[in-house]
Amino acid sequence: MSATPRDIPRVVIIGAGIVGCSLADELTARGWTDVTVLDQGPLDAPGGSTSHAPGLVFRTSPSRTLTAFAQYTVEKLGSLSVDGVSCFQPVGGLEVATTTERLAELRRRAGLASSWGVRGELITPQECLKLWPSLNEERILGGFHTPGDGLARALLACRAQRERATARGARFLGRHTVTGIGQLGGRVTGVVTDRGDFPADHVVSAAGFWGPVIGRLAGVPVPLLPLAHQYVRTAPLPELYGAVAPRAEASRPILRHQDRDLYFREHTDRIGIGSYAHRPLPVDPFTVPAFDDAPVMPSSLPFTEEDFAPSWRDATELLPPLAASRVEEGFNGVFSFTPDGMPLLGESRELTGFWLAEAVWVTHSAGAARAVAEWMTGGRAATDLHECDIDRFEDVQRSPAYVEERGARNFAEVYDIIHPLQPMERPRPLRTGPFHARQRELGAYFLEGGGWERPHWYEANAPLAEGISLPGRDAWSARHWSPVAAAEARATREGVALYDMTPLRRLEVTGPGALAFLQRMTTNNLAKKPGAVTYTLLLDEAGGIRSDLTVARLGPDHFQIGANSPADMEWLRRHAPDAPGSVQIRDITSGTCCVGVWGPLARALVQPLTRDDFSHEGFGYFRARRTHLGFVPVTAMRLSYVGELGWELYTTADLGARLWDTLWEAGQRHSVVAAGRSAFNSLRLEKGYRAWGHDMTTEHTPYEAGLGFAVRMDKGEFTGRAALAALGDRAERPERRLTCLTLDDPAAVVLGKEPVRVDGAIAGYVTSAAYGYTVGRCVAYAWLPGRLTPGTGVRIEYFGEQFAATVAEEPLYDPRMTRIRS
Repeated sequence: MSATPRDIPRVVIIGAGIVGCSLADELTARGWTDVTVLDQGPLDAPGGSTSHAPGLVFRTSPSRTLTAFAQYTVEKLGSLSVDGVSCFQPVGGLEVATTTERLAELRRRAGLASSWGVRGELITPQECLKLWPSLNEERILGGFHTPGDGLARALLACRAQRERATARGARFLGRHTVTGIGQLGGRVTGVVTDRGDFPADHVVSAAGFWGPVIGRLAGVPVPLLPLAHQYVRTAPLPELYGAVAPRAEASRPILRHQDRDLYFREHTDRIGIGSYAHRPLPVDPFTVPAFDDAPVMPSSLPFTEEDFAPSWRDATELLPPLAASRVEEGFNGVFSFTPDGMPLLGESRELTGFWLAEAVWVTHSAGAARAVAEWMTGGRAATDLHECDIDRFEDVQRSPAYVEERGARNFAEVYDIIHPLQPMERPRPLRTGPFHARQRELGAYFLEGGGWERPHWYEANAPLAEGISLPGRDAWSARHWSPVAAAEARATREGVALYDMTPLRRLEVTGPGALAFLQRMTTNNLAKKPGAVTYTLLLDEAGGIRSDLTVARLGPDHFQIGANSPADMEWLRRHAPDAPGSVQIRDITSGTCCVGVWGPLARALVQPLTRDDFSHEGFGYFRARRTHLGFVPVTAMRLSYVGELGWELYTTADLGARLWDTLWEAGQRHSVVAAGRSAFNSLRLEKGYRAWGHDMTTEHTPYEAGLGFAVRMDKGEFTGRAALAALGDRAERPERRLTCLTLDDPAAVVLGKEPVRVDGAIAGYVTSAAYGYTVGRCVAYAWLPGRLTPGTGVRIEYFGEQFAATVAEEPLYDPRMTRIRS
């Protein structure tokens, strides 16, 4: 039965740049043909970032998601042409190193490329000169060459996709300025423009750096900062570079000189140079002139020559023949940065039906558009989007001051060498728990996550590390690490340690419909007596893991949930029943705190502080109760993510310091230590505990991730159940698995995202890794073919070296759970 026109959702896309055109093409290809694309400028060159973009497409990124977006962009644009001209020119990409630090970084990037399926190779200085003969041979130490990268002709790609979408029924209207977003009862109803109204079931803001302007009309904060970026073209240089084929534009790879924040591309007989080396130049999107009022176009601001002068000197040093030329034209082009440098994708929490497809560069345009189209039409994207989900930010990270501070910093760090653990410098400290003062007294080394200050180790424990023999570390893995972590891990295994678990998200779900709601939303059976704690999963409809949760039933209609991100709260809120009073969902993180008390002496520490029975018989594993420790009321849960006896102890934030002091004082007779996240991560990997967002995402099923034990198919319907049931035998024999590896050399260390080779070929990648201080070697988890059995040898590539590793039976530590259940 064919769909009637009204069966097809009405979509209005605001912005006819590369993202808006790509999204219209992707939506109409999926049958959503009632699509209207509006732009304030003319369609051929609307005046946003797309209109001036240099079109560089380097696919390799530390983010697997961004790399997947870029790979699809290359694939799609390479298949499109207009009047015989391709929308993508695969000239390749070349990144050069002029410092030893950058050369090491290129080795790491080569590993990332292999992990994500991008073809590339490390090349010698001489091979770099073959690709770019004018390079200064004395400066080049080596390069990373990716033949499949290249130049996107963004405006041509817009035209090609406009024509395809129009042929399917879409319409594109230029010269329509959006003046309002219609809404009723919390749902979008359409778009108001200076030339009429457009009713809609869905509205997508793909307005680029105007995103905050459109967001304000909808009542939706859009946390992005427009910044100006300098780009110049030299005078003609035919004698240096020669003529290239007609319409080819370029014959050499796009070139990046990241040590000086520069990139280069050919424009036939000229060189285009982009610079991130200058001071951040923030732009207020509310003051950007309209298309007809702009001297050139709204996104092209006057060139500030003084900002570019140092970059010109650096450019001529890398490419000496440029000294005979000059900057013939330049401009400061505006584009978008977010607090974490990632796109903003998804449906807003403030207004149902209002979507964002913002802060997407040309590099990732088609891939991001496909993901949003899949999400809108099918409820999910095939690619994991947790790094791009607009609900990933904490409320404090959506403040204008934070967005401006972090957006400007991300501009400055575009080409910096960023360690996976490197914390932001400002604004810090931003979020501190009630134990912060005590932690500082103990010499805590803080890193940051979600705005929280998180101790990774304590210098007060340095004397405990003096007798521990550890292999030396390379400079990269030694960053943000200390041998003190080994002492804290040992203290947890042999004595007792206090861990600050306050930054972990806590939700409270209450009401007469709470149990039925959570049963429908999660995989495990929560219909247990009050006092039970259950590990469970949030799935999407396709059976992919959205998050993992710990759910404590504190009363018949009262549940406390340990969750991962703000997106978990929003997912539950969106699916909560409409009946008034049935279910209430509340984030209680900021008003509470948590101490993990773990180790074989945990009971000896805690029991004298309470009149309740904390014996194994009186307080079993995965149980919860309300009690008092000294003067402090707590909710105690017998859980452990380090593999030792212990409890998570929760109280209100105002009593947090008193709780810490009570435990610390009582623990002195047991030589208690404060321990940080570095030891925690080592211990949890030895125990085989997964970290959502690292080890598993929506791209993985529970069975692939080794979490089938958290699924109860016999409990009734739940989100994702049908998809899991359809797996049949594949549930027990998945083609890929999250696999435990141990490195054969006790001195070898990897950190995560490294490629893994099986029989010489790339077969997967590392998700999480840390040195296992108990097992005496590095432990890594990786996505690998499901056929691999314990004892199989593999190789992990780390900075160009290949480390032998072995598939291991998990968990590595205490497989019979005797220590946790003691």
